[in-house]
Amino acid sequence: MSDQASSQAGSGARPMGMASAEGTSTENFVQIVDVVKKFDETVAVKNVSLSVAKGELFALLGSSGCGKSTLLRMLAGFEAVTSGKILIDGEDLATLPPYRRPVNMMFQSYALFPHMTVEANVAFGLKQEGVPKAELKDRVHDALELVQMGRFAKRKPHQLSGGQQQRVALARSLVKRPKLLLLDEPMSALDKQIRQRTQIELVNILDRVGVTCIMVTHDQEEAMTMASRLAVMSEGSIVQLGTPHEVYEYPNSRFSAEFIGSTNLFDGHVIEDEPDHIFVETSDLPSQLYVNHGITGPLGMPVTISVRPERIALTRKPPEGAYNWGRGTVSNIAYLGGHSLYHVKLDSGKTVVASVSSLALSEIETPTWGDEVYVRWSASAGVVLTS
Repeated sequence: MSDQASSQAGSGARPMGMASAEGTSTENFVQIVDVVKKFDETVAVKNVSLSVAKGELFALLGSSGCGKSTLLRMLAGFEAVTSGKILIDGEDLATLPPYRRPVNMMFQSYALFPHMTVEANVAFGLKQEGVPKAELKDRVHDALELVQMGRFAKRKPHQLSGGQQQRVALARSLVKRPKLLLLDEPMSALDKQIRQRTQIELVNILDRVGVTCIMVTHDQEEAMTMASRLAVMSEGSIVQLGTPHEVYEYPNSRFSAEFIGSTNLFDGHVIEDEPDHIFVETSDLPSQLYVNHGITGPLGMPVTISVRPERIALTRKPPEGAYNWGRGTVSNIAYLGGHSLYHVKLDSGKTVVASVSSLALSEIETPTWGDEVYVRWSASAGVVLTS
């Protein structure tokens, strides 16, 4: 994950609703209760339970085939639930067809009608519902102004950029005033530079409207920039649930550590475990691994220590201290502007990746390919993984 994404992680987050004016809790505005979805003998979603607060922007994150899109389609009513319940604002959706649900979905392809103007595209759903003309006109105007597309009302979709088409699709979704907005890979059709700018713009629009939103994406940077909370999914199950900061800084498994951002993993076994620290012996390093918190487990227990690249420092001199360091040679360098990714092949043969700022590099006379260097990190940088 880039430094920009790391610094912005969760920047789009809106505070979760705690209680309404009447004092009713809104933390469980959307409830997914022990939901299972089977396609013949294949289990696509496995006993997923999840609550989303009113006004929250929540992300389902995972690779292709993990079950996230199936879960979104069950919320929309495009797939039937095999077992379990889905409730919105206390209402069970099981018996409601898609067109009667208080839900609107913005598709990955935007699905705009090419023969209709922007204005007509946004008005389409309201016309189907029989909304009076005067009210329809006002609502369409307000929706287009919200997404800053009012001056393009008479244009056709092919006369718009990808980002503009996305705004029209969003206006069409919001004009119906859904209780829940579903976003399916909302940025996938945009170029990277436009995508990064649009992520923040979209969050700001949703914040002004205050709509509850669940988005599906395989793009970790997108999820961490936009969502207040996210769920990492794998093989139909939720692997980890939390804020972007929690999931990135404190992964609960090797899968989460490797899927969210990049990390360095050191396998070893516990040789000392106290309430305020553990020592781990590893064949990857000449030193022991030291983490400044204890775990619950027997001595000799196999563990993995995860250390993010931005937590690793590069030096030319041997580090002081008897733990959390290794020696090697620079095998590759990726220059990324404000920082560089250094691949260091250790004496053990393991490669460690360090993300080093340009300022820090200038202080150690910028190492190059083949140079001998040392890597080191603090006792608080490592996260202990037991699964």
